[in-house]
Amino acid sequence: MTVNLVEELKWRGMVHDIMPGTEEQLNKEMTTAYIGFDPTSDSLHIGSLVPIILLCHLYKAGHRPIALIGGATGMIGDPSGKSDERNLLDEATLAKNVAGIKGVLSKYLDFDSKAENAPLLVNNYDWMKDFSFIEFARDVGKRITVNYMMAKDSVKKRLSSDSGVGMSFTEFTYQLIQGYDFYHLHKEFGCMLQMGGSDQWGNITTGTELVRRMNAGENDDEPARAFAMTCPLITKADGSKFGKSEGGNVWLDADKTSPYKFYQFWLNTSDGDAEKYIKIFTFLDKETIDALIKEHNEAPHMRLLQKRLAEEVTTFVHAKEEYENAVKASNILFGGSAEDLKQLNEKTFLDVFDGVPQAEIQRDEINEGLDVIAALAAKTNFLKSNGEARRALKENSISVNKDKVKEDYTITKDDLINDKFVLLQRGKKNYFIIRVV
Repeated sequence: MTVNLVEELKWRGMVHDIMPGTEEQLNKEMTTAYIGFDPTSDSLHIGSLVPIILLCHLYKAGHRPIALIGGATGMIGDPSGKSDERNLLDEATLAKNVAGIKGVLSKYLDFDSKAENAPLLVNNYDWMKDFSFIEFARDVGKRITVNYMMAKDSVKKRLSSDSGVGMSFTEFTYQLIQGYDFYHLHKEFGCMLQMGGSDQWGNITTGTELVRRMNAGENDDEPARAFAMTCPLITKADGSKFGKSEGGNVWLDADKTSPYKFYQFWLNTSDGDAEKYIKIFTFLDKETIDALIKEHNEAPHMRLLQKRLAEEVTTFVHAKEEYENAVKASNILFGGSAEDLKQLNEKTFLDVFDGVPQAEIQRDEINEGLDVIAALAAKTNFLKSNGEARRALKENSISVNKDKVKEDYTITKDDLINDKFVLLQRGKKNYFIIRVV
């Protein structure tokens, strides 16, 4: 292969554990590899960007990526890294989640490609749904000993935890079902490598073992080959959980996390995190990244790393146009005009002014024309009194939709943003929103 994938991933800090022989296999020939995605929601959040990017690197290096959605395993729940058993999903919820995740993955991997190494999208429910318990126990269960399964960290941690909850048989079998996925993909598509987060090492190595044991005797001259590689779980420098903002998870879907909020998440990363994340979450080459880090360190206050990181990731996830809109929206807080404001859609407008106090005013009052003093005081309580409103207007510190106004100003329907909002402002940072109902 022209690109040494493992070398590329190592300098980016994306290799945690790797099974001996994996790098040699990837350097020798086009290799099919898979990563599983758990359908616990109908979308994916930025924690899932790492496996998506791993599959993209794999494809760029000339290998064949398989994205597996765990329609069957999602019915059970993976115990890896969990302190207690999670609630099981019903089939309707699971079907909705699987469809949502397919939609997200299709944005980054072209499953309709005609290339030799075209990405594949599979759902393990398709081959697990008709598997009877007796068949599974006979054909799969007998291949792996309980001793082997008990030695896995994910099992040991749960069994030795102080919670006293223990581990159900359902969860205990999870590693066998995931292992069978690897065997099935190996048999059907010649898949030789499974990748995932470092907490998956136990499940993945069970899969490699199952591939070897279930193929024993089929071709003794050449034992089945199966490999494993994991990447580190992403952490923040301050120890807090990656992928969370004040509003909860940062999602890859624009309806769940707007491109503006998504952009802001990356823009607000610390210097230490930005230096790590730009290697993991972008496809910029080493020379470019090294130059960026050097330039950033010479003038950290310019936040060059954060700006480039936010640009690259927002463009990758949401497109260039959404990135440009997010930059415009960010700049509104530091300037901007009525025209800039009116270009924002409702969601972005509310995201930019998240937490700003609001008051409702009837549409008739705006249609008739609303005196600015009433808008500032009696109708909204933004300012305490008409007298305070007049003083602020005389001081030239009041803006309507970012434009300075005088005492004789009247707010009309022409001032409405998205036919619904008027932005009042006193000074540089004191905002108030009138919502027209």
